[in-house]
Amino acid sequence: MAKTPLVLDTNRARHLWIAAQKLDSAAPFGEGPAATLAAIAQLGYVQIDTINVIERCHHHILYSRIPGYRRADLAQLQSADKSVFEYWTHALSYLPTADLPFFLPAMKQYRVTPSRWFGAVTADEVSRMVKRLRSDGPLSIRDIGDDALVDKDHPWASRKPSKRVLEMMFFQGKVAVSARQGMVKTYDLMERHFGWTTAPRPATERQITAYLLDRALRSQGVVSLDSICHLDAPRKTAVRELIDSRVRRKLLVPVVIAGQEKVPHWAMPETLAAPASEPPTLVHILSPFDPLIIQRKRLKLFFGYDHLFEAYIPAAKRRLGYFALPVLMGDRIVAAVDLKADRTAGKLLVQQWTWLDDPGAEGRAAIDEALGRFERFQLGR
Repeated sequence: MAKTPLVLDTNRARHLWIAAQKLDSAAPFGEGPAATLAAIAQLGYVQIDTINVIERCHHHILYSRIPGYRRADLAQLQSADKSVFEYWTHALSYLPTADLPFFLPAMKQYRVTPSRWFGAVTADEVSRMVKRLRSDGPLSIRDIGDDALVDKDHPWASRKPSKRVLEMMFFQGKVAVSARQGMVKTYDLMERHFGWTTAPRPATERQITAYLLDRALRSQGVVSLDSICHLDAPRKTAVRELIDSRVRRKLLVPVVIAGQEKVPHWAMPETLAAPASEPPTLVHILSPFDPLIIQRKRLKLFFGYDHLFEAYIPAAKRRLGYFALPVLMGDRIVAAVDLKADRTAGKLLVQQWTWLDDPGAEGRAAIDEALGRFERFQLGR
């Protein structure tokens, strides 16, 4: 085992991350539903978010890796092929169904200890909902018209009590989201949606720890404890023990990023042994929820860029805009552009443009071209 970590210069570390994110080639997954499934599997998960000022982030993230991406491809995977499912990672996300066993223990824990968010839901309400789903088939909240409406007790809550019942059942693994239209979810009984005769066996804690580490290594190339356990600090101890074990077996190499020696990182030997390729040259207009962007501390360490998500702060205090999108050109983030889709007029509006670096005349032309493609995708052309 190496006593001194390998020092990676920032450019090399950044390129390894971009390559793991598949943002260094034009169409790394091809097209169609198979490409969408491959992209989700490579990334580990694709975050879902409610903001609709432009196309929702799950479609945006997939478009960034699949230029020919169609929204219907994701719908087919979820509702027909059933090869992806929705559940909570650090946020609500799409995941490969092959990874479902790693989330079954969390579902069981929600049944044993329901979240306080769902504290008002009774066992009788759940039982009635199960019977209704069995008799009526899959349901969305819009299909339930006999609720006695109540006052909201939270800005994100619903006036329909049935919504909270279904959401609790979702976290408990009693129902799955069988289809999605925008943010309207259709729920079905889990076993009926997947066609189970026997449910898959839940993963053990050791298997979950290995899954989290392997997922990060695949999608990040070079990993830290924070990047593996994003918003999941309780798992850090077990993950660190597994890392140390793999280092002893020479399955992982300790590394540090030049100038950031206080933050330990690790990578697989084969990742580090891969010959350095030419710097990436593509332009991507990224979602603020993209896996390359969402971990802000990591983003700043690798790119020297501190992204600001300002949708929830007063307009007068914003620096980049309501929904600023980082512009990745090659291996640099050169701009942040605040966009808004005017769906009635069929235009993508630039609310604010902030240059962070000078891309030169050719770079500006490439960004304009990428923005045109992005507009066509946004407006379904």
